[in-house]
Amino acid sequence: MTRRHAIDPKSRRRTCEYFRQATQPMNNEPRYELRAPNSIEEWEAYHGIRRKVLFENRGRIGVYDKNHPDESREGNYPLILLLGGEAIGVIRVDINGEQAIFRRVAIREDLQRAGHGRALLALAESFAQTMGRHHIWSDVAPDAVGFYERCGYTIVPSAPMIGTSVSMRKNLA
Repeated sequence: MTRRHAIDPKSRRRTCEYFRQATQPMNNEPRYELRAPNSIEEWEAYHGIRRKVLFENRGRIGVYDKNHPDESREGNYPLILLLGGEAIGVIRVDINGEQAIFRRVAIREDLQRAGHGRALLALAESFAQTMGRHHIWSDVAPDAVGFYERCGYTIVPSAPMIGTSVSMRKNLA
């Protein structure tokens, strides 16, 4: 049996349940699912979303490396957000000591500003908790700071800047 993290897109209520396959709410509306990509198509979608949203849309053409060693490093979990079976977002959760680090968080550009990012973070937080981590850290793009603050994250003023990224954290406990 696989543990999957699901969230009802209407109520935005977080759930963490055991089930054998993705389920849908009683009204047959699609349900979010966050899990590791498990097919060639899902891996292509994972890398495609990251490349387009996090690199090309920021003027970094031709530098994305889908074979970067961090993607397969022990303790790092590449995850894909599905809605009704369709890949709409990505995140990599790195387990580092007592905290989880959220890296390369992205929602497909044609689906942004519709609540999917909030669902992605909620599911990733649930994933971190199942891994025994209650402290989240993320280095976010300056234009995403407001979004993270609305999701309960705070700026870490003492953290050294990494490029133009802003370090943010959230305690889940």
